[in-house]
Amino acid sequence: MSRDIISTDKAPAAIGPYSQAVRAGNTVYFSGQIPLDPATGNMVEGDIALQARQVFVNLKAVAEAAGGSLEKIVRVGIYVTHLGHFATVNEIMSEYFKAPFPARSTIEVSALPKLADIEVDAIMVLD
Repeated sequence: MSRDIISTDKAPAAIGPYSQAVRAGNTVYFSGQIPLDPATGNMVEGDIALQARQVFVNLKAVAEAAGGSLEKIVRVGIYVTHLGHFATVNEIMSEYFKAPFPARSTIEVSALPKLADIEVDAIMVLD
């Protein structure tokens, strides 16, 4: 099976030895997105709502670069530094995803790259 690397300047460049996403067959595996502004490479400043919005904007850009959309995402992994952000992240996620929602896990972690408060990865299946 071939692997196609997905890359777009509408989402932050990788900050390590990984790709924004990889397509294998009709499945696209997304690397984690943190709230980086793709234009500057800097973290967005603000509360968890602003950070979550930037993460989902970045995720959307990578999905579109892969030939899909958020509606094609079948699984989302959310990593937060504080589970107290759970309700806010749910609210922001519902601005970007509509029913039927993808499968999801939400996990509290001790730290994330660049001191982000949220990171999101995903899996998308294309027709």
